Amino acid sequence: MTSDNARMVADVVLVSAGVAAAYVILTTPSLRRLAFRAARLWLGASLPVYLADQAHQAWVASDPSIRAHREAVGG
Repeated sequence: MTSDNARMVADVVLVSAGVAAAYVILTTPSLRRLAFRAARLWLGASLPVYLADQAHQAWVASDPSIRAHREAVGG
């Protein structure tokens, strides 16, 4: 079996496992509630941090004096 064939087989196996897991989660009410709660917690924690970081980077990029100060300080 060539490397390309092995990758294709591995991709098919992973996609099949993902579809099967999604089906089980979506058809089992307790697992569905757990999955939606986990997704809400993940988005509630990581999305604001990401947006704040992007806003900070945009703020620093918009003012050359801030950029020069950060380079002088080493940050």
